[in-house]
Amino acid sequence: MNFTEDFISQRLQQALAAANPSSDGYAEIDIADKSKLKCAAVLLPLVRQDDKWHILFTRRTDNVESHKGQVSFPGGACDEGETTPEQTALREVEEEIGVQARDIKIIGRMTTLVTISFFRVTPIVGVMNWPAVFRIGKDEVARVFTIPLEWLADASNRWQFDIPGQNRSIVAYHPYDGELLWGATARMTVDFLSALGL
Repeated sequence: MNFTEDFISQRLQQALAAANPSSDGYAEIDIADKSKLKCAAVLLPLVRQDDKWHILFTRRTDNVESHKGQVSFPGGACDEGETTPEQTALREVEEEIGVQARDIKIIGRMTTLVTISFFRVTPIVGVMNWPAVFRIGKDEVARVFTIPLEWLADASNRWQFDIPGQNRSIVAYHPYDGELLWGATARMTVDFLSALGL
């Protein structure tokens, strides 16, 4: 998978343009009052390691308010005054793993989705300078690690099951390096791979 940044950016733009224009990103859960949803953004960080693309993930600590101990992308709730999901994602990346905005090249934005914890999350795709020096926010992040894009794209490495009576499914990957990728982060990963045609 010798993709270039331009190729990934172009595929993301094509996927968003082909998306249903009436879709508002709320399809993940059924919620009557969408005004109760909390704004959030994450960075889906791509890194080039050993001539292969990897996605960078974090594992949350057991001290955080929600999704304790789960694999996630760097990100979180929007702060007052932030007007774009890119601002939120880049601020959160610096707070959680110490990587500054100047070391990340934003290449695209994915469709917003809603999590079961009522966050309306916009994933931002960016290429991170590599190797990187991390300053871990130890209250929030227990570990930073990468998974090769090729492994993530292999459908035999994941399961997808529908939830009876609901218009949604759960995605879960086999463990990789002792880490379990599932839920909203796995869904965003699969959506990204689909946008690339993988």
